[in-house]
Amino acid sequence: MAVDAARTDEGFTSAGAARVLRAACRATGLDDRGAELIRLGENALFRLASVPLVVRIARGKEWLSTARKEVAVARWLAAEEFSAARVVEEVEQPLLIDGHPVTFWHLIAEGDRKATYGELGSILRDLHALTLPAGLELPSFDPFGKQELRIDRAAIPEDDRAFLRKRRRELQDRYSELRFESLMGPVHGDAHVQNLMVDDRGRVILIDFEAFCFDHPEWDLMVTAVEHHSLGWQTDAQYADFVAAYGRDLYDWPGYETLRGMQEFGMTTWLMQNVRENEETAAEYRRRIAGLRNDQAPRDWRPS
Repeated sequence: MAVDAARTDEGFTSAGAARVLRAACRATGLDDRGAELIRLGENALFRLASVPLVVRIARGKEWLSTARKEVAVARWLAAEEFSAARVVEEVEQPLLIDGHPVTFWHLIAEGDRKATYGELGSILRDLHALTLPAGLELPSFDPFGKQELRIDRAAIPEDDRAFLRKRRRELQDRYSELRFESLMGPVHGDAHVQNLMVDDRGRVILIDFEAFCFDHPEWDLMVTAVEHHSLGWQTDAQYADFVAAYGRDLYDWPGYETLRGMQEFGMTTWLMQNVRENEETAAEYRRRIAGLRNDQAPRDWRPS
């Protein structure tokens, strides 16, 4: 379903996303008054005040097929009774509002704690053990699918843009030589602890199916392994809990260094989309691009 909203030349900013939200709510009969912007990243996420729903707005029409996949994956996980985010079945979706795919999700009422790394390892182990149903066709993991668009559109210096394109080609060459050890199956594709929520009944819930795919589970182990071994974002005990729960440490795999390079590249190009939002984001982008230019330097990156 496609609806036209007032166009803007501001790009994908919080203000532009809010205009799309208003049009999406008008199209579905929902009340957008008092809606709160939860996050502006790959998507804009708004929490409605009128009903316990979250509205997810993608950056452009290029992600319409991805939005359709997210809805299909959510419905499959619901049928499996897997602990995961649920789409709103009463709304036809995704909508396409002024070139932005829009989906609607039930709000998860958060409890008083965050998910642990042990819980992340457990839920990934359970996810990777599932069997896809007939009719649910998922793509392979594409670590470079959005990178060219991000590089083209980001408000960054031209020498950074040239460097990132060169690094992308180098990583593609290294990727072509990877040899995986595991069987293929369902993969979340962006498996970090922030993509788990703990609700007010203590249930650990998997969210964000944008990168969901059918591929090797190493892609889901990559994120936490890099965050620990390269960035130092977890304690040794936290990472040990993750490894014990899942049953494997990706750091021991010969392909780890290639995946580390790909993960750090993706983290940098993801962040650079929002350098105009505030100086804190712009400063973090500068830290990350400096790190990519010097692979041997310690990473003083900050979570974002």
